[in-house]
Amino acid sequence: MIKLIPVMTTITLVLAVGQPLMAGTKEDLQTLTENVAALQEGQTQMQKDLEEIKKLLQEGARAAPAQQGFKPTDMQLGDVPYKGNQDAPVTLIEFSDYQCPFCKRHATTVMPALLDSYIDTGKVRFVMREYPIANLHSRAIAASTAALCAGDQGDYWGMHDALFNDQRANTDENFQEFAVNLGLDATAFADCLGDDRHAAQIKADQADGQRLGISGTPSFVLGLTDPDDPSKVNLTKFIRGAQALPAFEAAIDDLLESANSGD
Repeated sequence: MIKLIPVMTTITLVLAVGQPLMAGTKEDLQTLTENVAALQEGQTQMQKDLEEIKKLLQEGARAAPAQQGFKPTDMQLGDVPYKGNQDAPVTLIEFSDYQCPFCKRHATTVMPALLDSYIDTGKVRFVMREYPIANLHSRAIAASTAALCAGDQGDYWGMHDALFNDQRANTDENFQEFAVNLGLDATAFADCLGDDRHAAQIKADQADGQRLGISGTPSFVLGLTDPDDPSKVNLTKFIRGAQALPAFEAAIDDLLESANSGD
């Protein structure tokens, strides 16, 4: 089991052996206390996630046979959010949960580099699929719904960024505030958020992910875009988890080489 570091104790010891506190540092100490509290809250939530994952894995091992792994396959995308050129030779599909801390890490660290090098240059089309894991994150389905509702008004990616930038802002009121900041029709967004018009799409995304052997987020599948039918992708590669940039570069470059050679 992963042990949490007693942050407050560590800071107390540092203060005790450091320079004497000077007058006028009350506000600094208050800020430090607030930062430590936020850190402890994040550690507590991560510990809960890890315990829940362990519980789910144990229950799954007892109750069900091992899940089939990824096998190369063709996929019809349909109407899905994407970035980049629709006819890009390579398609990268992410199955993601907006409340997953590892998904946020990928979105804020690796994805900007992929955008600069591959997506914005027309080499790769990036597709987002919803894979909320409600057993771990109670507001994940609501967050996916908020993103799709924003997509109805043409700004899926604006809501995507807002949700990952502040995962703790996860109430309907927070989502409504994001929508207003994005300049969306607040009434239409609220109506969408309050009904189940996107429930079928979320379930379909989850079902597609399960057929591909996906059991956690983030997970990625990559393949060559059909030059005659951009909605069709021949998926041949799988990346599990928030891997470092080189893992994506290697997979994408290999596919681009294959596309250029005509294989």
